[in-house]
Amino acid sequence: MGSTSSTGHLQRAIGTRALACATVNAVVGSGIFVLPALVAADLGTAALLAYLACGVLVLLVGLCFAELGSSTTVSGGMYAFIGRAFGPYAGFLAGNLYLLGGGVTGDAAISNALADILAGFFPAMGQPWLRALFLVCLFGGLAALNISGVKRGVRLVELAMLGKFIPLVLLVLCAAPSVEAVNLHWPEASALHGFGPATLLLFFAFLGLETALANGGEMRQPHRTVPRGLLLGIGLVLALYVAIQAVAQGVLGSALAGAPAPLGALAAAVFGTAGAAAMLVVSAVSMGGTVGGNVLCAPRILYATASDGLLPRALARVHPRFSTPHVAIATYAAMGCILAIAGGFRQLAVVSTASVLLIYLGVVLAVIKGRLRPAALAAAGFRMRGGQLVPVLAACGIVWLLSNLALREFLWMAALAVLLSAWYAAVVLRRVAMANRQQIRTVQ
Repeated sequence: MGSTSSTGHLQRAIGTRALACATVNAVVGSGIFVLPALVAADLGTAALLAYLACGVLVLLVGLCFAELGSSTTVSGGMYAFIGRAFGPYAGFLAGNLYLLGGGVTGDAAISNALADILAGFFPAMGQPWLRALFLVCLFGGLAALNISGVKRGVRLVELAMLGKFIPLVLLVLCAAPSVEAVNLHWPEASALHGFGPATLLLFFAFLGLETALANGGEMRQPHRTVPRGLLLGIGLVLALYVAIQAVAQGVLGSALAGAPAPLGALAAAVFGTAGAAAMLVVSAVSMGGTVGGNVLCAPRILYATASDGLLPRALARVHPRFSTPHVAIATYAAMGCILAIAGGFRQLAVVSTASVLLIYLGVVLAVIKGRLRPAALAAAGFRMRGGQLVPVLAACGIVWLLSNLALREFLWMAALAVLLSAWYAAVVLRRVAMANRQQIRTVQ
């Protein structure tokens, strides 16, 4: 186990600017192309308050990540944080809950959103069989691409990163002069009736900050780099999101709430048909790149867990020609495809968000536990002021968001946790039984 956590051979080359860029890259993915319309439908112009609420909570959680990340000398991000604080069972539960709830379900939600956007431009995509065929081709193609070699999957992710930021910033700058003040009229307090559920849904667009901290063993001066880079990245994301929502609301007004592709509708209002087509391409590149990046990375969790004997050994097989975990990749893509066909964006996004929020809660509780036992933390590292105030506020915010889960979504989360716990218990009992049999053979 010690070899896996050593970072002596890793180069500490990630500085503040690199971490800030990585945070923006990880967070700005797919939700922003769909959620402005859904949140506007729930809250109208008060949607801006939901963005601010999400930004404050992400900031609080980010500070907790910064404290743990600045004092952690191994790569692994939140899995390392939770496992170190609460033990291997908590690490197993966190890793697989994130994989299934955050990864598979999140990719299913993103692919659904992409299908919805395409259906707005190509009505035939609204037919269930054609939609299902599109999803099968999407996940099947990404799986085949990643099985055929890791370099091709990396190139796809790099292309997606380059293809989304500049168009979004240009869209905001060019649309700003067309904003009409009447469309930004502040609503009455009654408009905040669905604030909690809408904020829970919107938080889907803020997920991903944990990805940027997975390379904890490669941070240069982590006690300075982690808090500065992470908070700078979060600030940039929040500024971009608020600007997009405000401009879209200011230009489209009430039409924003019913737009299947809100940024495409905004681009059409500013640039005409050509602008809408261009934004369709940007949306497809960003969403496809996000799913492609997850199909590249997430199956490695399946592979590693299977290699440790905690999942079926077949998932640890490596392709003899391409040297990729082909069974894990195919399994991950198949699960995502099935969920995408069976569910819709809103429900899948909420379940995905709730899964990741539970992991965030584990990280926050790890900070609280560490502050109760300061000797357990590294001496040199970033420390938040105010004692337990920040992690307690973060925990309260997460619990409040989770309290807005519908009963069906809560039961789905509970069932997943119970199944993972039962699987872990079965594996542990099997190992104990094997060890006992081996001991008996040795004595005999």
